[in-house]
Amino acid sequence: MDSVSSTPLSDSIVSACRTGLGDELRSVVYFTPDEFEPLYLRRDLAGDEAAHGAEAALVENERLATWPEGPYVDRPHDPDLSPTLGDYECTVRMFSGGFVGRVVVGRRGVIVTTDELDVRAFEELAVSLRSLLAEGSG
Repeated sequence: MDSVSSTPLSDSIVSACRTGLGDELRSVVYFTPDEFEPLYLRRDLAGDEAAHGAEAALVENERLATWPEGPYVDRPHDPDLSPTLGDYECTVRMFSGGFVGRVVVGRRGVIVTTDELDVRAFEELAVSLRSLLAEGSG
């Protein structure tokens, strides 16, 4: 995988996440079916080894949930998958202390973790991230 940690794409992804989610943003991870790369970790979490281990497990779980047979990703406009719900936009998992959001376009995605916040903030962020991932794949 090409490193995205020092590219305009990674900078744009982190900027969109920080702008959209504010101080509640905990981490941002770019991923593909084969690898993942942390792009951002909030300063107060940077030295927490347990958080790093949990992050790796979380990312692996989200990657496995997406591929190899990710119908929402591979066939986003298939009416047989969700004929009344529309196209796949993002996945949000709610926990007692925060959220995990996943946005996937093609074979690339972004996972964000946050403290508690209004879940509607993910909707606007998902639009921005889908656009950035689509532009960056060309």
